[in-house]
Amino acid sequence: RDLKVEDPVFKNHAVDMPMDVLLGKPPKMLRDVTHREPAPIELPADIDAKEAALRLLRLPTIADKGFLISIGDRSVGGMISRDQYVGPWQVPVADVAVTTAGFDTNAGEAMAMGERTPVAVLNAPASGRLAVGEALTNIIAADIDDIRKVRLSANWMAAAGHEGEDANLFDTVKAVGQELCSELGITIPVGKDSLSMKTAWQEGGEDKAVVAPLSLIISGFAPVADVRRTLTPELENDTDTRLLLVDLGKGQDRLGGSCLAQVFNATGTETADIAASELKAFFEVMTRIKREDRVLAWHDRSDGGAFVTLAEMAFAARVGIDAVLPAGASGGGLAALFSEELGGVMQVAAKDVEAVRQAFSEAGLGDCLHDIGTVNADRKLNIAAGDLRVEGALEEFLGAWSEVSRDMQKLRDNPECAEQEYESKLDAKNPGMSAKLSFDSSDNLGAPAIVGTKPAVAILREQGVNSHVEMAHAFHRAGFESHDVHMSDLLEGRVALGDFKGFVACGGFSYGDVLGAGEGWAKSILFNSRARDAFEAFFAEQDRFALGICNGCQMLSTLKELIPGTEHWPRYLRNRSEQYEGRSSLVEIVKSKSIFLQGMEGSVLPVAVAHGEGRAVFASDADRDAVAGNGQLAMRFVDNHHAATEHYPENPNGSPLGMTGMTNADGRITITMPHPERVHRSVNMSWRPAEWGEDSPWMRIFYNARKWVG
Repeated sequence: RDLKVEDPVFKNHAVDMPMDVLLGKPPKMLRDVTHREPAPIELPADIDAKEAALRLLRLPTIADKGFLISIGDRSVGGMISRDQYVGPWQVPVADVAVTTAGFDTNAGEAMAMGERTPVAVLNAPASGRLAVGEALTNIIAADIDDIRKVRLSANWMAAAGHEGEDANLFDTVKAVGQELCSELGITIPVGKDSLSMKTAWQEGGEDKAVVAPLSLIISGFAPVADVRRTLTPELENDTDTRLLLVDLGKGQDRLGGSCLAQVFNATGTETADIAASELKAFFEVMTRIKREDRVLAWHDRSDGGAFVTLAEMAFAARVGIDAVLPAGASGGGLAALFSEELGGVMQVAAKDVEAVRQAFSEAGLGDCLHDIGTVNADRKLNIAAGDLRVEGALEEFLGAWSEVSRDMQKLRDNPECAEQEYESKLDAKNPGMSAKLSFDSSDNLGAPAIVGTKPAVAILREQGVNSHVEMAHAFHRAGFESHDVHMSDLLEGRVALGDFKGFVACGGFSYGDVLGAGEGWAKSILFNSRARDAFEAFFAEQDRFALGICNGCQMLSTLKELIPGTEHWPRYLRNRSEQYEGRSSLVEIVKSKSIFLQGMEGSVLPVAVAHGEGRAVFASDADRDAVAGNGQLAMRFVDNHHAATEHYPENPNGSPLGMTGMTNADGRITITMPHPERVHRSVNMSWRPAEWGEDSPWMRIFYNARKWVG
């Protein structure tokens, strides 16, 4: 019980002191607690495997979380490499979140979570071990080279004082903190607790209470060597591959506390569990075979068991799967399909199966690896275990999985939009996102090579704006000198707008993202004589440019009385979905006069979208047609067939004809609702073609601006 800090240079201890000196000697708390034996509820004996599968896919724990994920900003900061949405169909099944450590590096950080609260009803220490294990089987999808580099945050919740719960808490803290993590070499430097998870009341003279089971939510963090090497559940369908099940439960297939038990109003009896030695060996062998580039796809096994793991992998790639799971001796086919023992499913090339098998054998996990099947092209799930089989069209299972998300959206948002998104997910002819380039995205137009010239660009922001740093880097990368300019600098005369060759009004949550925030930003200019004169003079100069993104787009559109050649521009109002939209959407670059988009005409690109008020509303149809017909329409949303669309969610805000980017009459002033600056590096795109290099095609708009300045 000493605190020691070693100095590796002087080979001594810079700090060496007893903990009693640091913390004093507080009185020890003594609690007299007892264990309470749970009363298990057996699963029904006559469960139909397909009915069970469909029930599980509709369970909110397992079902599509799109209704929650799409209303959050998952691209802010321009350093997010892996968000929840995976693949061309943008399916929310990612195991791990990954960010880059900067704008000029592929190193980064990973975060993943784990929790198995229902298991605590039967076996609290096992629920804690499984929570840690699930965080590790998730975070292994990132490029982490040593399990000891993983750090955990532990969020404990319990009904302290309730019979048996203090004992459960003590046992679980000991099992996780003193035993499991100690053996794994993992620390838990931070966490929190909520120990009042019980509510009691009287009704009709009768005492009633609701008590939450012990809950440990684990968040794992680790440094990542290369964010580009992150694995996802998206299956490949163009090579000869095999699906391998990693079963760290070694065939025990215990169902206690599982989602299967929940959907049949039972608890089950014996729960899944894990030993530190198996987790450590698993992490080491997975690290080895990933570094050898033998793993094509990975998805952990957790809620819903191996069936749900396979189904979600199929959803991400829109392929079918033929698989036969090993039926363990204890539970038979049903348990093999739906038990939640730790592990996962990986896809490997057929030629690498033997090498992977050998690696697992050398790690002492040979009996945990099973070759279970492969993908098929007929979009059918055909998954068997023992004498049971679950089979059906991919769309049948995908429809069940997405029902909860649709129904929640229909209650909360525009119900017509919710139904359109659901139909789009189930459209068997939906080809998924694809890109089309009309230019060489690796050509930087020679801009950074111009010696001795770094034109100054003002990165303009207002209270709450949060896209200014990635915007500054994109312009810097293209050969500009980026200056951070706050609106207060202009309003109070500390900075002169005329000192810059261009400015960009950045996106984000200006004024707390209240409705009409961009318009409020504009009015701070229109009603300030100094600022109004400065902006009006700037827009009149023929050798100056301006770019407005998201809130900045709404802001510039409100300043159109100061901008020559913008009399037909629209206002930007609340999205048709009646909700904030954070997505990766396809846009087509339309031939226009915009200096930023020259040479990009006809290209179709994925781009980050993050706005609540992006719907273009024109004063009249004549204004809309004028913008579309006079070279001022610069960008429009398209569907996965590359056709301009008003369909949701391909058009996330409902703008007419998909119109989402415009320019003024001479092309110097451009506004777009999407965020190209957040994806100016390919590695920051939620989905992209594999062949794209360091610069994403969106860097061309910044190079174009640099070339135009000369």
